[in-house]
Amino acid sequence: MRKLDHVDIAILACLYEDPCMTNKAIAEAVNMAPSSCLERIKRLQHEQVIRGARSLLNFAALGGHIQAMVAVRLSSHSRDTVDQFQQQLVAEKEVLSVFHMGGENDFLLHVCVPDALHLRDFIFNQITERDAVTHVETTLIYDHISSTSLPHFPE
Repeated sequence: MRKLDHVDIAILACLYEDPCMTNKAIAEAVNMAPSSCLERIKRLQHEQVIRGARSLLNFAALGGHIQAMVAVRLSSHSRDTVDQFQQQLVAEKEVLSVFHMGGENDFLLHVCVPDALHLRDFIFNQITERDAVTHVETTLIYDHISSTSLPHFPE
């Protein structure tokens, strides 16, 4: 992968803060012509530095009144078991994110459900019924905020 320059980083910072920012506004912010800015953005997309954009949603407005983090340990750590668990769970409508981790737990799932009974049923039906699962721990999320500042990694 080629090294990103200060203009690339400035463009990424704009998009990280606001994925809906127009090309014209980004070009103004980084002090370049809109056509040149668009070419940079397209190159960053082609190089998969930019892998998409997402909207931040109010899940409660959609009926998702409970969010939780679900820690899961597996009995088998074969590539097939891990890949299958990850792919099957990320496809469930309640799952927002799947984190495959090192350490005591193998996975951390960020889930959103309408109520406590739905959460219980999801845990029983989609997680604990799996033969490979040996431990599940659920923690409720009271609030969640994300940074809109691009992380900076000095060389």
